[in-house]
Amino acid sequence: MFSVMDLREAEDTSKSNALQLLNPGPTAQGEKDITANTRFKKNNASIKMASSDSNMLLNYVPVYVMLPLGVITVENVFQDPDGVKEQLLQLRESGVDGVMVDVWWGIIELKGPKKYDWSAYRCLFQLVQECGLKLQAIMSFHQCGGNVGDVVYIPIPQWVLDIGESDPDIFYTNSSGTRNKEYLTIGVDNQCIFHGRTVIEIYSDYMKSFRENMSDFLESGLIIDIEVGLGPAGELRYPSYPQSQGWVYPGIGEFQCYDKYLKADFKAAVARACHPEWELPDDAGKYNDVPESTGFFKSNGTYVTEKGKFFLTWYSNKLLNHGDQILEEANKAFQGCKVKLAIKVSGIHWWYKVENHAAELTAGYYNLNDRDGYRPIARMLSRHHSILNFTCLEMRDSEQSSNAKSGPEELVRQVLSGGWIENIKVAGENALSRYDATAYNQIILNARPQGVNKNGPPALRMFGFTYLRLSDNLLQQSNFDIFKKFVIKMHADQDYCADSQKYNNGIAPLKPSAQKIPIEILLEATKPIPPFAWLPETDMKIDG
Repeated sequence: MFSVMDLREAEDTSKSNALQLLNPGPTAQGEKDITANTRFKKNNASIKMASSDSNMLLNYVPVYVMLPLGVITVENVFQDPDGVKEQLLQLRESGVDGVMVDVWWGIIELKGPKKYDWSAYRCLFQLVQECGLKLQAIMSFHQCGGNVGDVVYIPIPQWVLDIGESDPDIFYTNSSGTRNKEYLTIGVDNQCIFHGRTVIEIYSDYMKSFRENMSDFLESGLIIDIEVGLGPAGELRYPSYPQSQGWVYPGIGEFQCYDKYLKADFKAAVARACHPEWELPDDAGKYNDVPESTGFFKSNGTYVTEKGKFFLTWYSNKLLNHGDQILEEANKAFQGCKVKLAIKVSGIHWWYKVENHAAELTAGYYNLNDRDGYRPIARMLSRHHSILNFTCLEMRDSEQSSNAKSGPEELVRQVLSGGWIENIKVAGENALSRYDATAYNQIILNARPQGVNKNGPPALRMFGFTYLRLSDNLLQQSNFDIFKKFVIKMHADQDYCADSQKYNNGIAPLKPSAQKIPIEILLEATKPIPPFAWLPETDMKIDG
């Protein structure tokens, strides 16, 4: 069993190779002697950070913090409530609006089909409520372990893995036949092979049970956001770059569609297209290849041929339909609740600055210089009244190695702009834990790309931002002091505001999903549209 402290130490160690982080120093002895409750009361005045101006308040972007991955253990135990309480109160006194937590399928439905146990999460939710914070809950249908930042192992339910023993094709599979048990393949979404249920039905039943068992927290307004996990790491993508199979940044990754179910789907698709001779790619390389070393991604390679375009359209459309189906079930489960639905899209910024965008393509984002792979996702989300949550908001091009051909700044602009153009809400996260002013300023810039408006709502504003993640490093005094400045600037120099309607983030009861959008209409959104203009730097720097 991992302790919460063990998890944080492991997480901090795993992140240190990616970034040079400040080392936590000893806390002053006087500070140690103050209990969490006393400290909250003593420092409550710090929430009164700046001012209260109704026009400036319309520029307010709420800030949430992700809780540790294993805050509820794999044995379904809330292991350290006292320690978590102290940390939650520290977050609250900093002016943070709320927290986010993974609600793991592998923990809740561990004991068998429809045998749900929500007791540990109810204890956690009650504590969050007592500490005066809001909650974003992730329906985490994926495995924890095998991705960047994963420091605990929480598999999908054992009874599902047992089915995979006799039918390994329920898992994503690469061209070499290697299986990935992080998340069930899209190919079995509608296969009734899981004790009489399909995968879509399993996820639907899970979300309905969550609503029933957390109805008091939903009705009280504690839970404001349901993020629906749609793939590995909870992201709408294929598991194309698994560290557990040897992938190393900035490898192009591999297509993950070689299970028997997706193979059969592709064969049916090419037969309908009158090209039964077309096969799945066999020239797309391995996880750590560079694009030009492959036949598929090289200049004038397979990806620009008729066959390649057909495959990439099929591959990305399967992902779109997967998200659409599950969000429709999520909408049914939470209809009438005062919550927002959300999904997460991965910030795959490496190889963005080459024509083939290889890493995005293997992940299922058919994005090229002349084709927008993200706006169709935003258009699909629009019918479910859902938020698009995007990652890598802290990254700058100048920080990336030149050999990765990375473009995080341009990618963020493209994806956020696409969401705004499709008239949906967009939110964001950082990809790696950062504690420096440079990263925070970049996040603030992306949260309000055209700056604040002192006379009313800004031209562009993100719906919210979630910081990855709560740790001892974040709460180390010098790091936390910078973080509190960041929160103030995200709040546009305004006091913490408990009433989201005052900054136009009020949440109405969830409406039914609109009529299904035909794929032809979704794909009209692949036409590139220039992104909105961004300021060169934020007008609310934390160090300026």
